[in-house]
Amino acid sequence: AEELFDIIKKGLELLKEVMEPMGFNIGLNLGKVAGAGIAEHLHTHIVPRWQGDTNFMPVLSDTKVLSEALISTYQKLRAKLQV
Repeated sequence: AEELFDIIKKGLELLKEVMEPMGFNIGLNLGKVAGAGIAEHLHTHIVPRWQGDTNFMPVLSDTKVLSEALISTYQKLRAKLQV
């Protein structure tokens, strides 16, 4: 559990630096019926949040509200990771 939370903290630090959100929602999915897609698979979501955003629309429905192209966000995050 400690290793997972360390990884989440690193993700939060990266997103804070690159995206400058006002807050975050963090969620875990465990098991196929919980949305993980594979039995006994665990993954986490870190959702950056801003005042006046569309709440969980991009996470829970088919509505996507993007402030920039995904490739641009990817490039910014990758540059900070130096991968």
